[in-house]
Amino acid sequence: MKITDLTHLMNVHTPGWVGYAENKMYYAQNLQTKRIVAQRVDMALHCGTHIDGAMHGTDGMGDMASYPMDFLVGAGAVVDISQYMDDWALITPEMLENAPVEIKEGDILILHTGWHRYWEGQPQQDLVRYFCMHPGPGMAMLDWMLKKKIKWFGMDTGSCDHSMNTSIRYMRPDLAAQFEAKVGMSCSEYFGTFEYKHNKSGRIVRDDVFPFHSIAFQEGLIHAENIGGDIEMMLNKRCIIGAFPWRYEGLEASPCRILCIEDAGEQVEAVGNVAKAIFGRSGRQG
Repeated sequence: MKITDLTHLMNVHTPGWVGYAENKMYYAQNLQTKRIVAQRVDMALHCGTHIDGAMHGTDGMGDMASYPMDFLVGAGAVVDISQYMDDWALITPEMLENAPVEIKEGDILILHTGWHRYWEGQPQQDLVRYFCMHPGPGMAMLDWMLKKKIKWFGMDTGSCDHSMNTSIRYMRPDLAAQFEAKVGMSCSEYFGTFEYKHNKSGRIVRDDVFPFHSIAFQEGLIHAENIGGDIEMMLNKRCIIGAFPWRYEGLEASPCRILCIEDAGEQVEAVGNVAKAIFGRSGRQG
């Protein structure tokens, strides 16, 4: 069995998403006066490599403790689409279907755009480019993933929505203007609007940003962001892919390790109530 880590190193410089709190680490007590070291961390849950639960963008579903391990860990593929990528590129299903690795129904999917090279601490660090100019999928990709029954997916970018299909288009109107000049139309025209029925109230929701944080989450398709580490060692390979967030009830997202495990087959079974995300104290399932 071989394990490859797709997790960025975290430290006090690790950036949060645009507008989110940054990471802080400090000493609560030290060895020389208290005989033991204790530290504290104050951070947004979307800092560094992390996975979003459905609770992040939907009502009343998908906190971190609700996901069984055979959902978080399973067979999948790391797909290299970097050859198609440039600033603000749109990811299409055809790019994945033409990749030299099989993508099976029910897979976990990791997309390599190459944007991890602009992450904090990398030789080509460029955080504006990383967070505000990264490629991303459109509605055709969302439909394709749902039809393919992808369990969850991850990307080496600041968001799993296209950067200009998020609120960044309003936070950075200067960059939105550059994007619009490049594509020859407004963000609204390029991405369009989408509509879906709220799964609890039945309300018709109409929106124009964050489809992979709204429709996808409501349908159970969640994602991991800021993937990196040794991802380039796994390009166009099939393996067991696992995300390991905190088991914390009520948490809408969590920093996590994301690992690729080779030479371990493709079958994963959750054993025991904890791994199955069954809460024995109330009989409630996660």
